[in-house]
Amino acid sequence: MSEHPTGLRPLILASTSPYRRELLERLRLPFAVVAPGVDETPQPGEAPAALALRLAKSKARAVGRLHPGALVIGSDQVATLGEGVIGKPGDFDRALAQLRAMRGNTVTFYTAVAVDDGERVECATVETRCRLRDVPDRALRSYLAAERPFDTAGSAKAESLGIALMERIESDDPTALIGLPLIALTRLLAGFGLDPLDALEAPRA
Repeated sequence: MSEHPTGLRPLILASTSPYRRELLERLRLPFAVVAPGVDETPQPGEAPAALALRLAKSKARAVGRLHPGALVIGSDQVATLGEGVIGKPGDFDRALAQLRAMRGNTVTFYTAVAVDDGERVECATVETRCRLRDVPDRALRSYLAAERPFDTAGSAKAESLGIALMERIESDDPTALIGLPLIALTRLLAGFGLDPLDALEAPRA
């Protein structure tokens, strides 16, 4: 566990995602990372947004039980194309199939975040709509060879070269697409008395 400024309770990110860890570092708050170990299997008939929110809460709650007194952040994202959920491809061929299905279409991402202090949980869900360009197979293959986004739902990493696949992105929070909506998270943390700006050390005269 990192050292914490006076008056700040321990902050934990319940995630194994390097992308979420990098995003949370933007807020300049000391935090630890703990794997939540939560079963992410969807429930029968569960809507994508409901799935993302349930898993975000479950991750925060699971880690919170192991670290009483800490403020725990959980997050999850579900991507959809039409009525179908798009998962992480895992390899080149599955990623290519995903991108072929997505090109020229709109993919919707539901990114949920939850903050749990052991007594109450506050949460938010951000919807992001991505319209992908209708690019040829050769461009998709070149992108996949260069980026290898096989651990990313939808295979299009908008924070790097995947942005070239996009025609437009619509969202209230640009960080939501990467996996952790920082605007929503900042609001939630402030509700627990932890505002990232207030936590900054004041400049010395």
